[in-house]
This record gives sequence, structure tokens and C-alpha cells, in this order.
Amino acid sequence: MSVCKENANIRDNHRRQLAEKFELRRNLYKALCKDTSLPGELREENRYKLSKLPRNSSFTRIRNRCIFSGRGRAVYETFRMSRIVFRALANKGMINGVKKASW
Repeated sequence: MSVCKENANIRDNHRRQLAEKFELRRNLYKALCKDTSLPGELREENRYKLSKLPRNSSFTRIRNRCIFSGRGRAVYETFRMSRIVFRALANKGMINGVKKASW
């Protein structure tokens, strides 16, 4: 794996940790912003607090990446590996419970 792909995996892992850390706070601020029964000043204050949270603490910034190659596209979520690595390991019989289809 190249250094660039390795750094992408490290960045993504950091984003996952931040998202987990700020999840409750972010959800609270979002709920208070959307609640129309609250006064506008309170909603605006919570909107400001939400904007001050780290950008990488949002779940939308998380990308499923291959744990072997760092590839960000065509990643099987259940195995956390790209289609290319999955095929190579499955052909070698290194993934338990996976065998080539035949009918």
C-alpha cells in the first residue's frame, strides 16, 4: 500500500473517532435547531454551536475504505475490502465462508 493510500486510511479512521466522540452533542444541537416550538434566539444559538463543532465529526465525511489497499470505491461493506482485494483473497481461499459460485 502506498503512503498516500495509508494516509487516506489514517484520515478516515480519525474521522470515525471524531464522529463517535461528537455524535450525541451533534444530534442534540441538530434536534434543538429543528424544534420550531423553541424561541428563535435559542435555535440560532444551537445552530452556532453546531457550526463550531469540528467539520470531520460529521458522519457524511466518513468514507468506506478498503483496509488493505485504501481504495475508496467499490468497497464491500461487510468485509471492508475492495472488490479487487476481495477477489484475490477469495480465489486463494483466505476468506472463511466464501466460495466460488456454481449452479
